[in-house]
Amino acid sequence: MDKRFVYADNAATTKVSDIVLNAMLPYFSEHYGNASSIYEMGRNAKRALELSREKVAKALSCEPNEIYFTSCGSEADNWAIKGVCEKLGPKGKKHIITSVFEHHAVLHTCEALERQGFEVTYIPVDEKGIVKLNELKNAIREDTATVSIMFANNEIGTIQPIKEIADICKERGVIFHTDAVQAIGNVEINVKELGVDLLSLSGHKIHAPKGVGALYIRKGLVLPNFIHGGAQERNKRGGTENVASIVGLGVAMEEAVKDIPQRVERVTRLRNRLIDGILQLPHTRLNGDREKRLCGNCNISIEGVEGEALLLMLDMHGICASSGSACTSGSLDPSHVLLALGLSHEVAHGSLRLSISDETTDEDVDYILEVMPKVVNRLREMSPLWEKIVKAENR
Repeated sequence: MDKRFVYADNAATTKVSDIVLNAMLPYFSEHYGNASSIYEMGRNAKRALELSREKVAKALSCEPNEIYFTSCGSEADNWAIKGVCEKLGPKGKKHIITSVFEHHAVLHTCEALERQGFEVTYIPVDEKGIVKLNELKNAIREDTATVSIMFANNEIGTIQPIKEIADICKERGVIFHTDAVQAIGNVEINVKELGVDLLSLSGHKIHAPKGVGALYIRKGLVLPNFIHGGAQERNKRGGTENVASIVGLGVAMEEAVKDIPQRVERVTRLRNRLIDGILQLPHTRLNGDREKRLCGNCNISIEGVEGEALLLMLDMHGICASSGSACTSGSLDPSHVLLALGLSHEVAHGSLRLSISDETTDEDVDYILEVMPKVVNRLREMSPLWEKIVKAENR
């Protein structure tokens, strides 16, 4: 079979869909007014912005005035956690709870707050990548300001028991934030039924452009301003709005929540074929829970193979994949997510994340499964680590 192109890194980013791009284009060249201007062109831009706010709110089953646009999911995470801490810190609530395998947008925010005198408890996950609820219950204290647990993990795709976590937090009077960047479009989300107080999302994971996101802030919860300098976003986030991208986000959210059960069923079938096929290789293991995972996520550790070499060789065959989060792809350290599952450094270094989408075809999966054994066997032939594994087996 000739070399073909297969994009299997949708957890890193997705391509902008045609329907999103076409909705955005007029706001670059025709309706390019500043949404804060009072003349007609400005009012038209403002109207488009508020219509997008309504679309995002409808997708999450909340009110439009509970949606605040941001530049990305990482900014939304920062605003949520820092905002709660700035609000409650002076009242003596200087304790934060999060999990050991959050996205670095949350972990690094917590580390920054630790340097400002806050204390952080990092609760563990089990060997399948699910947060331990008993650990969460035991960690909550009188001075706990907020709990931040991601909806679905960006590397291994495990979906967390968000409703149960929200119930625990509500019972103890603690504000709960969830990073739902990976979950949007893959899981049906009703923020009111779930009981979350704050939720972050990002456009570029759902076929909107990079550089736009949103933060849901429950009505009645008032956070401090995140960016000073203007009256935008109801005086909370100054700065001229990115109208075109916000329009794209609104359309993308509408599309993302359409027919979720049918889309999940189809993509899950492809994902399972991918997982089962790769696990035919010796010394491989699936990372994360088999069932409680995002429909497009396949994260497998392959012993005797170095992750970066695997990615480069797959790229030579036209396959785009990842060994973890795109935000840390330049790091040589093993994934903190895989280490949290109890994997050794050697096994964690050989991880592969394939994240497929509704655009992935059976032929794409066939091609990946054809290429994988060739690539893995070639790399293992050159690996002293694999030689060591084989010798240990033959003793």
